[in-house]
Amino acid sequence: MLNKINKQRMEGFTLIELLIVMAVLGVLAVVVLIAINPAEQLARARDSGKISGVQQLGRAVTAYYVGNGAMPNEDATWITQMVNTQDLGSVPADPAPNFPVGGAACTGGRNQQDWCYDTATSGTQEHAAVWTDLEAQQYTSACGGAGASAYAVFSTYDARGGWGCAEPTAGATYTFQ
Repeated sequence: MLNKINKQRMEGFTLIELLIVMAVLGVLAVVVLIAINPAEQLARARDSGKISGVQQLGRAVTAYYVGNGAMPNEDATWITQMVNTQDLGSVPADPAPNFPVGGAACTGGRNQQDWCYDTATSGTQEHAAVWTDLEAQQYTSACGGAGASAYAVFSTYDARGGWGCAEPTAGATYTFQ
């Protein structure tokens, strides 16, 4: 009888073994998805494009000022003015076609294609700020968490761009993060 058992060779896996392996792989997949958080990764990618676009527009505003002796008009065609004078080769993609609802919040400036713009005169010098909202939790958490706003900003007053927690004002120092 013992010889019969030894002669029989088991091949393959049992159904229970396969189910256990599938359950373990499922748990690992869920853990990886939670760790990666695809929605947050997409928001970070969009925010990188927004920061880059704001810097591009800020440099174009500076070039426009150098070439024309004045900042672009603070109206709904400020980007178009820079394209027409060839200070801006191509308009960066709309940073937020669906975020936030109604576009970027431009309380102190003009909005064209969800890019905000504001000008101010400090003494005899004109200054401008270009900005848009950021959406990734990485930025909003640094600005105070839920309900806080973060902005991609270029300030000609500071002659630089980056991101920060306060909506910018042209002609004043901006606190970059």
